[in-house]
This record gives sequence, structure tokens and C-alpha cells, in this order.
Amino acid sequence: MNTAPDSAAPHRWLTPEEQRVWRAYLHASTLLEDHLDRQLQRDAGMPHIYYGLLVTLAEAPKRRLRMTELAMTAKITRSRLSHAIARLEKNGWVRRENCPSDKRGQFAVLTEEGAAVLGRTAPGHVTAVRQALFDRLSPEQQKALGEIMEIVAEGLQPDEEGADLPWLR
Repeated sequence: MNTAPDSAAPHRWLTPEEQRVWRAYLHASTLLEDHLDRQLQRDAGMPHIYYGLLVTLAEAPKRRLRMTELAMTAKITRSRLSHAIARLEKNGWVRRENCPSDKRGQFAVLTEEGAAVLGRTAPGHVTAVRQALFDRLSPEQQKALGEIMEIVAEGLQPDEEGADLPWLR
């Protein structure tokens, strides 16, 4: 079965309203990520992605996850995760442990120092998120945004075998 797009079919361009929404989304998401990155760099000397990794480990049983599971949760490549974990290890916030049941597997483990940094950083980060996003929206808008993002994420999360996903690269 040929699944290539039909070059004779008319292209479905974005309408002016869709273009407005798309550009507003891009603009806002870029500014939000930059805002959160700057806050975390200022307060803890780490980028937003590292903060997310520490939070994920803090919420995991025994504050540890297999590296592959952590990459999947963070939606990043294994290479990018390995680099991030190396930096977090250098700071003393995370350590790696070999997996006893799989010689090739490793765990990332949040250290006491990493938990302390997270504890000191979380209040400022939550304030930044609240001020940048939630304080600007009504409860109805917050609910709608959550529902919209869940629909978008669900549609983009492939479930077929062999999908090209960052954490599998």
C-alpha cells in the first residue's frame, strides 16, 4: 500500500486564524521556556531540563530510575540524557548505579545533595511558573489549556512498534 502523499492533492495551508494561533503558541512557548530557564540558571545554576530530571528522580521510588526510563519520561535522546546526567553527577546531585539484573543497564539516582538543591529551588520555580502562566489565566482557561495539551500530546505519542522516538535514539 502506498502511503506517500499524493502530489496532485491540493496542499492544506493554515488559515489566517490557524496561523495566528500557531504563531502565538510558538511565541509564548519559546518565551515561557526561556523565562523558566533563566530563573533556574539564576537560582540554581541549572537549565530547565536538568531541573525536570531532578524532579522526575525525586518522584521515583527510591529516587532512582533506569536511564532508559528517565530518557522516555523526559522525552529526550539517550545521548542528551547521558550528557545531562554527567553534568548532574559532576555537581554531586545525581549518581549512576549499575543495574544488577542487566549488565548494560544503569540507574540514575538522586543524591541527598541533589534533593537539597531541588528543595531549595522548587519554591522559586513554582512561583515563576505560577506568575508566568497560571496567574494570567482564569480557572476555565487553565482547564481548557490542560485539556488541549493532553489532546495534542496524546496525538503525538506514537504507540506503534518501531516508532521514531527521542528516547529510542
